[in-house]
Formats: sequence, C-alpha cells, structure tokens
Amino acid sequence: MPNDSREKILRRIREALAVNAPPRHLSAAGADGHPAKEWLPPVPPSGSELLALFERNSEALHTEVRRCTDPAMVRSELAALARENGWAAVGAHRFALGDAAISGLGLPVVLTDEAYETSALERCDAGVSGCSCLIAQTGGILVTSASAGGRALSVLPPHHVVIASIDQLVGDLSDAFALLKAADGSVPAFASFITGPSRTGDIERILVLGAHGPKRLTVLLLEG
Repeated sequence: MPNDSREKILRRIREALAVNAPPRHLSAAGADGHPAKEWLPPVPPSGSELLALFERNSEALHTEVRRCTDPAMVRSELAALARENGWAAVGAHRFALGDAAISGLGLPVVLTDEAYETSALERCDAGVSGCSCLIAQTGGILVTSASAGGRALSVLPPHHVVIASIDQLVGDLSDAFALLKAADGSVPAFASFITGPSRTGDIERILVLGAHGPKRLTVLLLEG
C-alpha cells in the first residue's frame, strides 16, 4: 500500500477515535421511557416539523417524496410516474392505500399476495408497496413482509414506490421499533429499514445507485 494511502487511513482512524461513542452502559431512560432517546439525535415534536425533517433527510438519501392531498392525487401521481417512465408492468400487493391507485394504472400487475414467478416480478418496471412507518430522524422507511408485500417486492423491480399516510410518520428509530412490537407482540422475522435507492461506493469511493436493488425510490405521502 502506498505511504500516502496508508497515512490517509491512519488519519481517518485518529479522527474517528477522537469522537466519543455513546456509552454502552447507558441505562437512564429518556422522556418517554426509552433509554435510546438519550443518545439518538433529537427530533422535533410537531407534525409539520417532523414532515419537514423527513423530507430533508429523504432528499439527502436520493429518495423522492411527493405529497398527495387525497387518494385521487395518489392515483394521479402514480399514473404520472408510470407515464413518465414508460412502465409496462408493475409488481404490487393488496393494501388499503394502494389498491385503487394500482388498479387505475391499467397495466399488468404481478401480485405478491398470490403465487407468482420470480422472473415475472423481475420483469416489472416498478414495485408498489405499503410500509410499516416512515422515520423522520433518518429519512428511512420501515418495511416488513406483512406491510410491504413480502421480501422481494421492494428489491427486484428497478423502481420502488411506497404509498404511505402522514399518520405513519414517526420521530426516531426507537419509535419505529416500539410500533413493531405493539403491532406484532415481538419484532417480526423480517423487518428492513430502507434508506434511499440501492447504492454502493466500493469502487474508487464513487457512489453508484441501483447496484443491488432499485435505483429509484419514490414515496407518495397522503396528507389527507
């Protein structure tokens, strides 16, 4: 390894060691009784500020957020995405927020609620799913098999579209885990935090989107 590369690595290690990590022994509970609140980045209390934080963090992650005032706008925005990108088929699952919007596309739909061929889902231009919640603190999206139509729908098609409502927006990661436990009694077998489109920076530290999954991520957020 060249000396200049070795020195850069050592400099980064020294910089990292200079920052104190959260104490592992921390036991004091936060304001809402969860110990993680003490060291997680703070989040604003109000809905409008939470939404603004989610949008800022989503933009930083290359996630597109489209606000929708009512279900009719969700349908029109999804149809606009289909036209803009020339979709020929979509993958989806049955969920309350998305059923009407998906059926209104007039396109072939591979439903992951039913038996399907993996190759058919791979040929879909987009995967449309719900989610468990949106996380303002990170701009992330929490999905499970139940809330997002299985494990493959959010991974195989090149464009992942999440349809969610404003009441699914939570403050931080501890809120997201509390929601999971409240819904299922325990953390489900499959849960994933999606933080933007698939990406890698392994080669020459150059960011490449769509390396191991969708290269585009869109959230249609129903505010009404």
